[in-house]
Amino acid sequence: MKIHFAADASETILFAAEELSGYLKKMADGLERTEWEVALERDDSLFPGSRKDGYRIEIGPKGGRIAGKNDRSVLLAVYDYLHHLGCRFLMPQKKCEIIPDVSREELAAVYEKEASYFHRGVCIEGADSLENILDYIAWLPKMGYNSFFLQFKSPYAFMSHWYSHAENPYAQAQPYTQEDACRDMARLEREIKKRGLLLHKAGHGWTGEALGYQTVSWDVGEKKEEELFTDRMAMIDGKRGLFHGIPANTNLCYANGQAKEAFVSLVVSYAQENPQMDYLHVWLADNYNNLCECPACKATTLADQYVELLNEMDERLTAAGLGVRIVFLLYQELLWPPVKKRLEHPERFVLMFAPISRTFEKSYELEGEKGEGPKKALPAFCRKHITLPTSLAENMAFLKGWQDVFQGDGFVYDYPLGRAHYGDLGYVHIAKVLYGDIQKLEEMGLDGYISCQELRAAFPNALPNYVMGRALFQKSEGIEDIIMEYYEACYGKDAQKTLEYLSRLSDLSSCDYVNGKGSRKDQDMAGRMAQAVECCEAFREEILRHGNTQGEYENIYWEILEHHSNYVLLFARALRFLALGEREAASLQWEAMREYICRKEAEYQPYLDVYRVLEVTKHYTGLPL
Repeated sequence: MKIHFAADASETILFAAEELSGYLKKMADGLERTEWEVALERDDSLFPGSRKDGYRIEIGPKGGRIAGKNDRSVLLAVYDYLHHLGCRFLMPQKKCEIIPDVSREELAAVYEKEASYFHRGVCIEGADSLENILDYIAWLPKMGYNSFFLQFKSPYAFMSHWYSHAENPYAQAQPYTQEDACRDMARLEREIKKRGLLLHKAGHGWTGEALGYQTVSWDVGEKKEEELFTDRMAMIDGKRGLFHGIPANTNLCYANGQAKEAFVSLVVSYAQENPQMDYLHVWLADNYNNLCECPACKATTLADQYVELLNEMDERLTAAGLGVRIVFLLYQELLWPPVKKRLEHPERFVLMFAPISRTFEKSYELEGEKGEGPKKALPAFCRKHITLPTSLAENMAFLKGWQDVFQGDGFVYDYPLGRAHYGDLGYVHIAKVLYGDIQKLEEMGLDGYISCQELRAAFPNALPNYVMGRALFQKSEGIEDIIMEYYEACYGKDAQKTLEYLSRLSDLSSCDYVNGKGSRKDQDMAGRMAQAVECCEAFREEILRHGNTQGEYENIYWEILEHHSNYVLLFARALRFLALGEREAASLQWEAMREYICRKEAEYQPYLDVYRVLEVTKHYTGLPL
């Protein structure tokens, strides 16, 4: 077996050759003793005029070529070819892959693909070990993604949650410092770049940094009063200070010249220090109803002040010869578009629409769908008294408002696996909502999707991320086909009955209820959770049938299902009592769930983010703790 590539091939193409060789050796031992050669090539002539990833595969019985329109596309093509041969990359962990045997004749393939959308990525959230993140980065191109986003200036917030074992009293905390995070970040970025993935960085933290804090988390600030840049902080109710003590959540007085200069200079310096970065996210404070009420700020809008800052950054970056793209955020008060200011060089910028407060009971709805009627008008902006939009129609109206003043590149930044998924006990519903959202992106005038999410989101399985990756690359793939492919790979001949079981759990679930939307006392929800318990108990015999007396299962997917069923029984009972208004019983059941998942976390760490599910149920669901 011979794999050819150019003498000056990039690290990404060399890595693609290693991956192709490694997998094929596992799949076809006899292939080593036959004449079979393949060339890995970058071919700029593929899909002319398009910036999207694309590739062409031309392989016969004796070999052929795998060509991509860029280096990353060559690697994507290798993984897609392996998928064509029957490999299934079902979760981030390599032990969860399925690698079949193939004959020489089965190696033949001729086809080409171009990605449906340009932006296809994931942003880190939750509590993650270094190994979790490395596994996830390795999984991304196998699923057709092309981007990874490391929030803040380092992933300290997310990694420290894991190493401190926040929320788990049965795990011993390990020391983890900001210096450790910077060291680990360097390794993560090398792995991202080795695969040719687009690197997104920063986002949160700029306002805290402009106030003199090293802001790599949502932690409370610990500076002495005399060290604070108090005059740079937003004035709220006549006072300037940290918003609830948290620098990352504190807005600046954007009329203050020193605050503006500090903010802009920080961004430009960071861009100069990080030339490997493809997209630089520049966001304001991560909270709302906390804007400055000084006369100068009240005389304008936050979006107008934001655009003014972005234009100044663009001017300085251009002078410095830096072409990094700046991602600006439609989020909280910035959902309201600017009134007067406009981005002077829109080609520098990428719009990021973040409808964090939306419902996940259904997919995006566009104007005129299902008798929705005329375009929804934007609500009046009321400083310090906004209400975030829940309805899909209202969220779409905010997006349209910005698109009226900015016609450049853009993508959705959404949260289906950030906390909504904990409300879907079967993960089938949220996977279908995701698929429906992706189908609407082009009509929304957007060119992709980045999911802000936990990386440990495979409970009961990783179907939502599997659907997301495949649909973002080829939106024409049918949702039922993707789901059945996944279930057959995981559960074999019992795929259909397992899908029916988890679909039933999804039908009985409510993403919105678990995320605090609607009344906590809800007779319908109580009844649904009682049925979820019955459904789970009825399927346990089927799950256990795939194990043996030593507690070993046919594969990891059945083992995870048993753990998941134990969790669902406890969680559904807690939600049922909450919906009935029996708060003490709900609290006892939640404690039982917490006890179970904390004690089991070491065994099932990659699949369920214990820190995050406990944080969400404590802060959003309304369980009395």
